[in-house]
Amino acid sequence: MDRTSTSRVAGHQSQHTTSQLKQCPSPSLCDTMGSSGNSTPPEQSTRSSFSSVREADSSDLPQKFISSKISSYSRLGEEAIDDLPSPPAMATQTQFVPPITQPQSRLHGAWLPAVAADGFQGWKQIGVRGKQASKSYGDLQALKIVWSTPAPPTKKKDPERPSPGHSPIERLPAEILGQIIDHLVLDIPPNGVSARNVDLMSLLLTSRTLHSATLNALYKNITIPHSRIFRKFLTHIAQNKELGTIVRRLDFSHFNPTTLFSTASERATTRNLTPETLLQCLELTPFLREFLAQEYIEDELDANVLRKLFFGLDRLQGVDFCGCTSNAFKNAFQSILLSDWPETLPISRLSLHKCMTLPASVFETLLPRLGKLTHLDLSGTRVTNEALQSIPHNANIMHLNLSKCRLLSADVIIDFLANHPAVRGLVFLSLGEDARSHQLFHEEHLTKLIPILPHSLRSLSLKGSKMAPSHINLLRPLTKHLEELALGRRLKIADIDRLFVPDEDNDENIDQQLEWVPHSLKYLDLSDYTAAEIDLITLFGRNTSILKKYSAPLEVIEVTDDLYVRLAKSPVVKQLGWTVTENGSRAWLVRVHDPEDGPRDSGLRYWKMGASFWGMRKIPVACAEVGGMYGSYMFKRKL
Repeated sequence: MDRTSTSRVAGHQSQHTTSQLKQCPSPSLCDTMGSSGNSTPPEQSTRSSFSSVREADSSDLPQKFISSKISSYSRLGEEAIDDLPSPPAMATQTQFVPPITQPQSRLHGAWLPAVAADGFQGWKQIGVRGKQASKSYGDLQALKIVWSTPAPPTKKKDPERPSPGHSPIERLPAEILGQIIDHLVLDIPPNGVSARNVDLMSLLLTSRTLHSATLNALYKNITIPHSRIFRKFLTHIAQNKELGTIVRRLDFSHFNPTTLFSTASERATTRNLTPETLLQCLELTPFLREFLAQEYIEDELDANVLRKLFFGLDRLQGVDFCGCTSNAFKNAFQSILLSDWPETLPISRLSLHKCMTLPASVFETLLPRLGKLTHLDLSGTRVTNEALQSIPHNANIMHLNLSKCRLLSADVIIDFLANHPAVRGLVFLSLGEDARSHQLFHEEHLTKLIPILPHSLRSLSLKGSKMAPSHINLLRPLTKHLEELALGRRLKIADIDRLFVPDEDNDENIDQQLEWVPHSLKYLDLSDYTAAEIDLITLFGRNTSILKKYSAPLEVIEVTDDLYVRLAKSPVVKQLGWTVTENGSRAWLVRVHDPEDGPRDSGLRYWKMGASFWGMRKIPVACAEVGGMYGSYMFKRKL
């Protein structure tokens, strides 16, 4: 944690300073502090979070991504503050002394203080800024007050003003007050390493109620973008162990080891984040619920840290090891397999996304003990058919990612989805494959798979599968409740168009047209079709409804990245009310929002857990703003 004391800034009475704080869930990516008058401009240098990807919440278009750059706070010039009270007005009587040459004149002469008997106190001791200043200055100031400006009237206390501790905001329930303060918390430091949450420091000094609520907001979810912040946080909770009991989340998804140190030797010398300090941190946070790691801290996840995570934290619910593939991480996992494992683990959300080096024995040991499982991401891993079938029947899996799991067979997956009681309430299911290197589902497999999928499903990926026109009739019922659909190969544009409109070939379909229920799709993935395979003439033609206005609520169509340049230069895209966006190796056609259609759908859904854009490749295990390395895996990389 980074804590900075507030500084006092004083200026003339005519200057006013306004601080603008960014509200966090929605998240924009930077806080700005501006002021009227002559203030120092903000620093121009910004630093992004390595390969960080964040959703742009200030755009009218979905699928608009920006780098995770945090602007620095404007640094206002500091001036001295004179906290001493003004010199008191002297109850001084004055007398007029006429000139000697013209004793009758009232025009010439001088006004002088009265004698001591009339109240003149002489040259007083006047303290100015802690020093003895000119004594005559103080008396002349008092005379000026007597002659010109009367003393200001004393302000009466407002009887309607609440007493300390009873203001309206302090009387709010703790849950509501906490949510308000959560919007002021800044997870990522400005400029990469600058002080963050400076403005929240003043709330700690406002009142006891706000102090308690602010302290909870600052320590509940800890984001570690670099090792120096980790060292400060560890020091705070080591000195004040009560603070460690507040922590519920340790988030390393934004961690960038090169922010402070350019070489591995420099990082090793500082020893801010090591397996020993990380284990100490876990010991001091006994009520931790979510631990979010990624490939940049994989070498710090040794056997003792993993043993503490799986065996020593009874309230741990979410664990994410996204992208951890080093030999040290693999060996550490293998070493704890020899330990005495409990029959059940408290973990309900587990992500081993792209942990490609873990052996099958890891999954065969872990999965049978996850009876509370709700989120499981095994994309790109070596999970086996036996390990998948060993998931306890009392689990309630809502999010399942089995994309690019080459050791799984199509028949076992179909049997698992059809008969296993743990997947009857699926909301998110990804079975995508890279067709250039592996083929999992053929036509006959899809014919068995599609009809057994539950009605609770909102996102389905069949990317890389071998599809046939007959599968459109099987997919049509799913499009009435699906919001995301990724299609496989070998379909034509005319076949895909049948998902959006009823058939009009003959009079036998008149009943179908009368009973037609509009689709609910917001996102359609056609990235399996290369520029040579997709028929753009038909896609933009008059007889195709995919890009027409009445295909709403469809607003995002993902295409292969080699189509981006071609579509970006096409005027037809804009004429039809669409635009083209890209991020990394992914590209999208995005419908331009028409203000006449009402407010744009924010894209926020409960099953996205904080993400607002469509087509995420990775399952989140914590409800948080998308960014950092997780944002890169979700929205920047291919399957």
